Amino acid sequence: MSKRIQNVLVAFIMATSMTALFQSSHFEWMKTSLFHIPVLFVVIFLLGIIMAEDVRNAFKKVLWFDKRKDPRPIWQVGVGMIFYFAQIGFVEVFMRSLMPYYLGGMPLYLVISFLNAFLLTVIFEEIFYKKSQPSMEQYKFKKLK
Repeated sequence: MSKRIQNVLVAFIMATSMTALFQSSHFEWMKTSLFHIPVLFVVIFLLGIIMAEDVRNAFKKVLWFDKRKDPRPIWQVGVGMIFYFAQIGFVEVFMRSLMPYYLGGMPLYLVISFLNAFLLTVIFEEIFYKKSQPSMEQYKFKKLK
């Protein structure tokens, strides 16, 4: 279940990134939407679903996920990144009206996305991360006389 959620979010990130990139173009056919959902987003999202597992595996190879003694920290960073960029992509494609607000010179949607990504990572870890139980060593006690 965890991999499926991550794959869908990675596909969502790819689709929102490409859609946000092409929304500012001069081509009107790229801005076509159906029920306020860009058609380009739907097409790229469906292609992204197919490619998402390969993208995740490529990141695992680059970050040496399988060779690490404790993969938990890099797993947390990866899941946090997925949540962060999914929220940013959502704002850039579907909620552009939230982009002009600032908090101390930084766009507010970036700050809120970071805070939400942190909380979602903690919740996601509690639900899905498989903790390896260390084996207990059995101690032999000396008999007292």
